[in-house]
Amino acid sequence: MASGPTGYAVIDVETTGLRPSWHDRIIEIGIVHVAFDGQVTGEWTTLVNPERDLGPQHIHGITASDVRHAPTFKEIAGAAVALLQGRVPVAHNLLFDASFLQYEFARIGVESPRLHDVGVCTMAEARRFLPGAPRNLAGCCAVADIQLDGHHDALIDAHAAAQLLRRYLELCHPDSPWPAALKAAADVTWPSVSGTDAVWVRRGVSAERDTHFLARILDRLPQAAQPTQADSYLALLDQVLLDRRISAAEADALVDLATTLGLYRADLDRLHRDYLTAIARAALADGVVTEAERQELDLVATSLHLPLRAVEDALTDAAGTPGALTTRFELPPGALVVFTGEMDDGREAWEQRARQAGYLPHPSVTKKVSLLVAADPDTLSGKARKARVYGIPIVTPDAFARMLG
Repeated sequence: MASGPTGYAVIDVETTGLRPSWHDRIIEIGIVHVAFDGQVTGEWTTLVNPERDLGPQHIHGITASDVRHAPTFKEIAGAAVALLQGRVPVAHNLLFDASFLQYEFARIGVESPRLHDVGVCTMAEARRFLPGAPRNLAGCCAVADIQLDGHHDALIDAHAAAQLLRRYLELCHPDSPWPAALKAAADVTWPSVSGTDAVWVRRGVSAERDTHFLARILDRLPQAAQPTQADSYLALLDQVLLDRRISAAEADALVDLATTLGLYRADLDRLHRDYLTAIARAALADGVVTEAERQELDLVATSLHLPLRAVEDALTDAAGTPGALTTRFELPPGALVVFTGEMDDGREAWEQRARQAGYLPHPSVTKKVSLLVAADPDTLSGKARKARVYGIPIVTPDAFARMLG
């Protein structure tokens, strides 16, 4: 028999949904090591790229831009095994967390131990140690006078479960309350899983997200952009700014194209100012800049990392210069529109609005589709991946509402 366990591994996962058997995935994992006396000895957490949409983002608060550069489960599987091996698994609702881990390991061809058969569930044990407490983590923490800030953050929830574990241990001191779990954990054998050098990405920490796309463009003396270069870049910019915001995926596309075209930061600054002037010119076409048009100009300036005074400059320049550098995107009657993600009013309501405006909601993305409306424009859903391949614009529901008028 293997040597005894070295302590507890308290686990929490955030997921795209409730059922791994229905293709829901882990999107964040938190692991806290706890000694047999209840002291925390280490913590680890990472976001996980599920390679699909993120499900109920209003619950877990994780966006697609957060996980775009996070490792996949396969890339962290070896490290996860190392953190769980030789320890008693613990979770609040262990069956839920253990089932998701088992399914994730199975997806990469690894037969993992049934952790819910050998671990400790702080939810189940609450009946013994916290009589009358609700089942959920927040309720148990309230009864045990444990502070829980940031619920539905994997590491925060794992720490909360670890504090419940410590409370249970204190109530049983000096005896172990789970001798059977200790013996079962000692007999667990984990398969060998090769590790990778993948960097674990904590929630809220993303240099790519915090860095404006222009900062990733080489900063050199400007060169005169050739018309073809300008047209190619501005055509993409037209599409990107359809909803007057630049998502992380769109920023990557702009960086890639600018690099391919040999455009430097000063080149883009000039093109962006000219682009803003073209929008200002369109706003001035009827002689009046409305409040909505001014807000739109401010949004474009902010998205392009231009100072707000650039809007005044653009309006001044537009008043005395002819020409156009941008075209207004318009959906033709009968255009196919696809919706993806969980929207505030429900997808059916948005599809009905599209029908009333003369457009045709479509269930999937094909080359004939004109627009994808996404709850999160950086979504990793299959629909969004196809739209990016086909060059189909992706906009937010708010932007689509503005297009409907």
